[in-house]
Amino acid sequence: MKVAVIGTGYVGLVAGACLAETGNDVTCVDIDQRRIRLLQQGEIPIFEPGLHDLVVRNVLGGRLTFTTDTKSAVEQSLVVFLAVPTPTDEDGSADLQHLLDAAKQVAAGINDYKVIVDKSTVPAGTSVKVHELIAGLTLHPFDVVSNPEFLKEGNAVDDFLKPDRVIIGCASDRARTIMTDLYAPFVRTGHPILMMRPESAELTKYAANAILAVKVSFINEIARLCELVGADVDEVRRGMGTDSRIGPAFLFPGMGFGGSCFPKDICALDHTAKSLGLDLHIIHGATKANQRQRLFIPDKILDRFSGRLAGRPIALWGLAFKANTDDVRESPAFTIVDTLLDNKAVVSAYDPQAMPNTRSIYGDRITYAHDQYSALEGAEALVVATEWNVFRHPNFDRMKNLMKTPLVFDGRNLFDPARMREMGFEYYSVGRV
Repeated sequence: MKVAVIGTGYVGLVAGACLAETGNDVTCVDIDQRRIRLLQQGEIPIFEPGLHDLVVRNVLGGRLTFTTDTKSAVEQSLVVFLAVPTPTDEDGSADLQHLLDAAKQVAAGINDYKVIVDKSTVPAGTSVKVHELIAGLTLHPFDVVSNPEFLKEGNAVDDFLKPDRVIIGCASDRARTIMTDLYAPFVRTGHPILMMRPESAELTKYAANAILAVKVSFINEIARLCELVGADVDEVRRGMGTDSRIGPAFLFPGMGFGGSCFPKDICALDHTAKSLGLDLHIIHGATKANQRQRLFIPDKILDRFSGRLAGRPIALWGLAFKANTDDVRESPAFTIVDTLLDNKAVVSAYDPQAMPNTRSIYGDRITYAHDQYSALEGAEALVVATEWNVFRHPNFDRMKNLMKTPLVFDGRNLFDPARMREMGFEYYSVGRV
């Protein structure tokens, strides 16, 4: 099948490469000429495990190409995915301008029947808007389908190749048959393709992310209570997570959720409800709890030093919002950086992948270490902000020798509190005593 993917971000590039992997001829399109040039040269502008090899293999196989020419890509394709950003607008709604602009460009290339697929996360009713816009610009037949993505950054390739389910919001039998055929190779193990109304598909994405955000905020609230009553949140979450009705996923306490999805998606969901006169109280609570949790570790640092951080060298392990990505959007680590800088601390940070993206935001206001240990030289404290595997089993003796003060604020609960104390560290974590 011939496929075009408009947008080469985390979603578009993964989708294009994975669709090419199953034998489709895929053209990925972006208006960013530099980005397309890099991709044509075999350079991947984002970090996602497994993506580089997937892209290179399919480019060499002639199944994956990159261009800035939307019209040509659409003309030669049967299915056209729209995978462009839908950021939060000033009023909290999803900003659909990029999506609608892309739809206009797609309309100019429609020369025969096409299936236009909304892959971007969009509010319920967006497929109708896209259909009306394109219908006003072409007389050729087409259908608009909602096909939300459920890709976790750091595991996006596997999530696409082996989905829990594929959701397709579709009102056309013709488009339904084409989409089922396109996704058939990814569900051979029996996971379902769920057909539903476009509005249901659009809302499902928001509802799924909202319930996961609620779980994160809930366990963070319980972690705070654990510290007050002398409980251990790791024991509590295991006790909860082994209940099949609850499950263990997203029950890891930390510094609050970040990234490009949860914050904007629950904000957009809340805006949709408010525009219809409905208050989503649970969503409000999760958002408020998350905002407070992002200050949990910064407050511990300020309390430990009685607010006197000026001139103190502080090491930071982790800058990405989660491990296995270079994405720093809404990263909880940045709340820590901002607090430290606002209080005149001297910050030395290390992250295996996210330092270039961090430098584009902070410039030289912080120091970027060559590795995790060089960040510790002379530090009066270490803050662990991202759960990279490389941080899980460090050389603690080397850490103590490098640091001025063996003091650790572990925002990801990577280390055992009792062992840390035995080794001579002053240790603070989340919800453990």
